[in-house]
Amino acid sequence: MAPRLQLEKAAWRWAETVRPEEVSQEHIETAYRIWLEPCIRGVCRRNCKGNPNCLVGIGEHIWLGEIDENSFHNIDDPNCERRKKNSFVGLTNLGATCYVNTFLQVWFLNLELRQALYLCPSTCSDYVLGDGIQEEKDYEPQTICEHLQYLFALLQNSNRRYIDPSGFVKALGLDTGQQQDAQEFSKLFMSLLEDTLSKQKNPDVRNIVQQQFCGEYAYVTVCNQCGRESKLLSKFYELELNIQGHKQLTDCISEFLKEEKLEGDNRYFCENCQSKQNATRKIRLLSLPCTLNLQLMRFVFDRQTGHKKKLNTYIGFSEILDMEPYVEHKGGSYVYELSAVLIHRGVSAYSGHYIAHVKDPQSGEWYKFNDEDIEKMEGKKLQLGIEEDLEPSKSQTRKPKCGKGTHCSRNAYMLVYRLQTQEKPNTAVQVPAFLQELVDRDNSKFEEWCIEMAEMRKQSVDKGKAKHEEVKELYQRLPAGAEPYEFVSLEWLQKWLDESTPTKPIDNHACLCSHDKLHPDKISIMKRISEYAADIFYSRYGGGPRLTVKALCKECVVERCRVLRLKNQLNEDYKTVNNLLKAAVKGNDGFWVGKSSLRSWRQLALEQLDEQDGDAEQSNGKMNGSTLNKDESKEERKEEEELNFNEDILCPHAFFFFFNFFFLNSGELCISENERRLVSKEAWSKLQQYFPKAPEFPSYKECCSQCKILEREGEENEALHKMIANEQKTSLPNLFQDKNRPCLSNWPEDTDVLYIVSQFFVEEWRKFVRKPTRCSPVSSVGNSALLCPHGGLMFTFASMTKEDSKLIALIWPSEWQMIQKLFVVDHVIKIMRIEVGDVNPSETQYISEPKLCPECREGLLCQQQRDLREYTQATIYVHKVVDNKKVMKDSAPELNVSSSETEEDKEEAKPDGEKDPDFNQSNGGTKRQKISHQNYIAYQKQVIRRSMRHRKVRGEKALLVSANQTLKELKIQIMHAFSVAPFDQNLSIDGKILSDDCATLGTLGVIPESVILLKADEPIADYAAMDDVMQVCMPEEGFKGTGLLGH
Repeated sequence: MAPRLQLEKAAWRWAETVRPEEVSQEHIETAYRIWLEPCIRGVCRRNCKGNPNCLVGIGEHIWLGEIDENSFHNIDDPNCERRKKNSFVGLTNLGATCYVNTFLQVWFLNLELRQALYLCPSTCSDYVLGDGIQEEKDYEPQTICEHLQYLFALLQNSNRRYIDPSGFVKALGLDTGQQQDAQEFSKLFMSLLEDTLSKQKNPDVRNIVQQQFCGEYAYVTVCNQCGRESKLLSKFYELELNIQGHKQLTDCISEFLKEEKLEGDNRYFCENCQSKQNATRKIRLLSLPCTLNLQLMRFVFDRQTGHKKKLNTYIGFSEILDMEPYVEHKGGSYVYELSAVLIHRGVSAYSGHYIAHVKDPQSGEWYKFNDEDIEKMEGKKLQLGIEEDLEPSKSQTRKPKCGKGTHCSRNAYMLVYRLQTQEKPNTAVQVPAFLQELVDRDNSKFEEWCIEMAEMRKQSVDKGKAKHEEVKELYQRLPAGAEPYEFVSLEWLQKWLDESTPTKPIDNHACLCSHDKLHPDKISIMKRISEYAADIFYSRYGGGPRLTVKALCKECVVERCRVLRLKNQLNEDYKTVNNLLKAAVKGNDGFWVGKSSLRSWRQLALEQLDEQDGDAEQSNGKMNGSTLNKDESKEERKEEEELNFNEDILCPHAFFFFFNFFFLNSGELCISENERRLVSKEAWSKLQQYFPKAPEFPSYKECCSQCKILEREGEENEALHKMIANEQKTSLPNLFQDKNRPCLSNWPEDTDVLYIVSQFFVEEWRKFVRKPTRCSPVSSVGNSALLCPHGGLMFTFASMTKEDSKLIALIWPSEWQMIQKLFVVDHVIKIMRIEVGDVNPSETQYISEPKLCPECREGLLCQQQRDLREYTQATIYVHKVVDNKKVMKDSAPELNVSSSETEEDKEEAKPDGEKDPDFNQSNGGTKRQKISHQNYIAYQKQVIRRSMRHRKVRGEKALLVSANQTLKELKIQIMHAFSVAPFDQNLSIDGKILSDDCATLGTLGVIPESVILLKADEPIADYAAMDDVMQVCMPEEGFKGTGLLGH
């Protein structure tokens, strides 16, 4: 089928030769495209929206032919959540709790630990009544042991594929969104469990942690002089093995037991010799536990970066480990079998994923425990400790070759070995009756859920089958052909065929024209269907109004025909008017037309015709291929589209404002000839055909008299302002040019009095003198801004010579006399020099009038200091230095300020509202304008910010910071700006080193506009640690505040 635009043109091509009064029923049906050929399935690839008879590609393909029942629902098979036969139960990852899940699975498969926990008394006996468990009450374990009991019982006998450990995690107070150190978790939890079980009476329960995991070694120190041995006995629950520089597990164990020499400053004080002697120290293994935990120290502290990092080196280990060579007392059974490998996937110490490879002690088969998913490892999959990295490193080393019975891993961080025995493991551990009852209840809930889901699936399938039969039957009867027909929206038909949404009643209101019939422009979103199918649709789903053959609107078709003919004529008239505009206008026969209206008159005419047509969707000028003038900018149209043709040359008095709307009076011609153009009488008559109500201005028409008066007054005001500026500049030349200014620190000898005005007043006055036609004249000195609410001066003599010198301007007495004549002076502020005492030379004192207000001065200083310590989103500057010299980089020229920019130009960029009312008084009243203390402080802050702004130089970078931000967070910002890692940054401000990463910028004395010097250390060789740096923007809390530390 032809594209929609071609179908649109073909449907209305007859309008070029048919006048509106000659429109017939055949023309109407052609406009509504009644007799277009329907599309054929398989030939038409997608639905033709321009053809109401195309019923292909509306969603019918999923219903025709045989359909899989699974497509009738979006409910997963509940049996997928069921535990498979002879498999283990998984644990839900609650966010970042994979490290907890791996240890729970390892401990669960320790049969002795599981049996001992089942023997631990429980408060569940209060929960179980004589007839069983209370149905209306859920079981809530009270202690860590009870949580482990319940979890282990569910892991053993649950029918679910995985269970939720949130109760256990919540009882420990762990943050589910933060990944923690797995090795630290193992140590802390074992310690907590041992402490909890120590209160039990049953020795098999009380001592289970020691029996399973606890060994003993001694720190032995031997004096080289007398041979005396000193032993320090210590228990251990795991051996922490350094892996740096090693390739085999046995090498790591040997280094752990290696003899250390104590010499030089590190000599040992021998109790026998009573003096420091050279000695040797080593660890001797005295006894080993049944379960030997070997922690491979993959996560180490990097002194160079100040953070943890992961060692991704391969370590080889065997399935059988003979520990006899390493223990002191020979002759025992010290052969261990590998039972679990705990793995961390990921290159960073602060992210990644934990999984476990664990051996079933009963079957001897290996399983991969990955949260909810558990997979049996056999054949080629039996590669212990091998997992694909989440983020492959660029510098990955090749995996070493391993012989039979040996493995090697770059991600294993803990190896669990079990003491090898000749006896086979005991039969399956039995779940106590009270726990089994809880598990049975949970299984019953699961079975009920499975039945409910299966029933919902069945209902969806039955409903889908019924819908399938309905669609197969009705779709064949949808095409109308020559029989009676109706129109239904394409959107409704698509929703009817969409299985994911319920079918709503038919709603055709959006397709109606103003005559309550089918709008011809809406035919592209409608489909013509048979009356038979329409009857079934309305009987089953309801809705309306029904659009039969009587819904074809003759009035709309006739109006569209008229508009199209006008538009075709418009194109010809557009060319004619353009040719007429090229000719010169003779005599006084011309008419004034706005230049803006001339640029867009065709578009205005199109919009006017579209409005008459009642089609708002086509009112943006894209009808029959006609488009806007491409050279016309959006900014120009924004104002023009609010005006009708030729209203752009009306004077402002032609409009009046009433209830938020502009209304047009009988307007006058504007005085600006730049905005209008004279056109010939012939051109105007053509334009008037399209805009009969447009304002008409013959060439002899006079301009608006009010506008002329205002223009004349404006010219007089500009002349007056120039005269005032010239007079003031002549009267105060040195003040204007900032020459020969007095200085308080070097008091001039020829006067004992100096006057003070605000520097803001001087700057505003200079702006007016420079550009009197663009700036308003300054009428008042506004010295009230320098006084407190009590009328006292806010500056000391010392501060006016230093930090406050940029807030005031000193005036000579002769200048002050002239200022009093030229401006309204609200308050006189002066500094006087007096000689005190009879001693020669006499003491010189400086007093102000009015005098200083100590209370307000102190309040201002306190407020300023508080503002400097409590800022948010303030700007500071960071300067990179090399060898204590500032580096001027050309890498960021856009950050620099041109030195040629005048202060005057900078000030003009200030918003209009940022002016002090004291300097905008139009009348000459000398009454002081009172301001509050808060307003005064706000004014001071405004002046300080303007006057003391730091001038950024080339190579300096500005950062937005807040006072409560830590130094570590600032270093992260600096890293992004300068590509210098935080651990390579040496920061200082005013000679003070900034080193406390946890301190806030406010406490470190970093204030707005501060300049911080950055000296970068030489970059380290391995920048893979950059990922770790990003992970530790906030201080590590570890397990602080959790139940593992007794909280």
